Amino acid sequence: MAQNPPTASAKAELRRELLAARRSLSPENRRAAAAALAVRSLELPELAGARTVAAYVSVGTEPGTRDLLDALRAAGKRVLLPLLLPDDNLDWAAYEGPASLSEAAHPGKMRLLEPTGPALGPDAVTGADVVLLPGLAVDGRGMRLGRGGGSYDRVLQRLERAGAHPALVVLLYDDEVVARVPEEPHDHPVQAVATPSGVRRFSRP
Repeated sequence: MAQNPPTASAKAELRRELLAARRSLSPENRRAAAAALAVRSLELPELAGARTVAAYVSVGTEPGTRDLLDALRAAGKRVLLPLLLPDDNLDWAAYEGPASLSEAAHPGKMRLLEPTGPALGPDAVTGADVVLLPGLAVDGRGMRLGRGGGSYDRVLQRLERAGAHPALVVLLYDDEVVARVPEEPHDHPVQAVATPSGVRRFSRP
């Protein structure tokens, strides 16, 4: 997908700044943020009322999602987690608790924790009521800055082609809600952001 060079450069610079800020967080701060994020996320009406949630297992310095995954299961929700495919597309499988996760090695990428249950196919995400998205920032319009790998751009395109309209929620640290995110034509706004200190909802365009 062609990128506008100035916009791509601005995204790359903002990503570098945000990733450096994440690396500066202590393990204690990250653990506290993960616990708070689990509580705050469930304050979103869309998430509280969801039956099926497509989520993800956080890696590295991302806002921790393990507490949230278990809170969603405890609330009786079906949780789908991604399986990274060789072409960077995402398949999905059900989360059945911490013991259902296994470390998966992908050439040239960091090791990921993925569900060990049966793969449900890339289209399984179209049945979710809420899709939780990783990201690095979001602005006041709900525009999200991702990591740049393209896997979730494909998920959003799949939802659009299927005519599916789940609530899109990005999970971030508090200071990652920024004034403006560089935007390209293929970027999709989210409906809400959850951070350790609270949630914010955006109007649909």
